[in-house]
Amino acid sequence: MSKYQTKILGTGKYHPSKVMTNDDFAKIMDTNDQWITERTGIKERRFAEKDELNVDMATHAAKMALKEANLQPDDIDFILYQVTLPDYYFPNSASNLQEKLGITNKCPALDINAACSGYLYGFVLADSLIKSGLYKNILLIGAEKTSNFNAFKDRSTSVLFGDAAGATVLSRSSEGESSAVLGSVLGSDSSKLDSLAMPNSAGANEVTHEMLENFEDKKVVMNGQVVFKNAVKTMAKHSLELLDNAGISMDELSWFIPHQANLRIIEAVGQMVKCPQEKVIVNVQKYANTSSASIPVTLNEGIAEGKIKRGDTILMTAFGAGLTSAGILIRY
Repeated sequence: MSKYQTKILGTGKYHPSKVMTNDDFAKIMDTNDQWITERTGIKERRFAEKDELNVDMATHAAKMALKEANLQPDDIDFILYQVTLPDYYFPNSASNLQEKLGITNKCPALDINAACSGYLYGFVLADSLIKSGLYKNILLIGAEKTSNFNAFKDRSTSVLFGDAAGATVLSRSSEGESSAVLGSVLGSDSSKLDSLAMPNSAGANEVTHEMLENFEDKKVVMNGQVVFKNAVKTMAKHSLELLDNAGISMDELSWFIPHQANLRIIEAVGQMVKCPQEKVIVNVQKYANTSSASIPVTLNEGIAEGKIKRGDTILMTAFGAGLTSAGILIRY
C-alpha cells in the first residue's frame, strides 16, 4: 500500500455569460419549455462566444482552483486535461493551458478523452501518479465547449448540452489527514460505441468547407434509449460496487455526485442505489450536460455552498461516449 494518499486541495469552475433558456430554443425550433423540462429536467444552459476558446474557460477555472489551493502556477507538476473537442488537434490543450497559466517549470502536460467520463478517468490517473510518489500537485481539468458540435436544428440533442470548465488541484494528503481515494472503477463497452458519437469529424472523414458551414453534417448521433438504459445500469453498478468494497453503507455516505446529463438519469440511478434525494447534488437544471465539466463544477459548488465538508465521503460516477464509465469514492 502506498504511503501517499490523495487530497482535493482546491476546486474551480467557469461558465460563459451567455444564457440559453428553453424559451430561447422554442424561438428557433419546434419545442417548448415544458417538453424539454419533462424529458430532461433542464431549464437553461450556457454557451461560449465564438472567440472564447475551450482553453480560455479552463484557464478561468484553473486560476480559481489554484487560489483555493493556495498554490502558485509553478507548484503544479503535472497537468491532466480532459477535452472532447479540443481547440486544436495539436499542440494539445494541456500545453496551451500551461502557457496560459504562466507555468515555467516544464511539467508534463497531457490531454485525455473519455468524453463525459473523462474527469473521473483523470482523477483515477492523478491518484495513481500521486500514490507513486513521482508527483505531488496535479491540476485536473474537465473543459467542454459543446456548442462547437451542437446541431441547433436537432431538438433531440441540441437542448441537452452546455459549455463549462471545472478544475481540481489534487495533492498528497499530509500525515494524519483522513483525505483519501477509497476506491475507483473505470470501464468501457465499445460494443455500443455507435450509440453516442459524432461520426463526421476528425480524420475518419474528410472535413470540407460545406461541412464546417453546416452543423447538420457534423451533428451528434445518439440512440437515447440505449444511452439512458446503459447509463443508469452502469452508474448504479459502479456505485454499489464501490460502496460494498469500501464497507460503507448508504447511510454512511455523505454525498452522491452523478454526471449531470439528464435529471431522469440522475433520479433513476439514485433510486437503484437507494440514495436519499437530499444526498444527491444536482445542478443540471442550470447548466445542462457539460460533459466532463459537470462533475468538477458540481463538486466546486457543493464545497462553495458549504454542503461538502472535510471528512465527508463522496461518491462520484459518470457515463459517456465510448461507452465509457467511471466511478470514484473519496473521503474529502
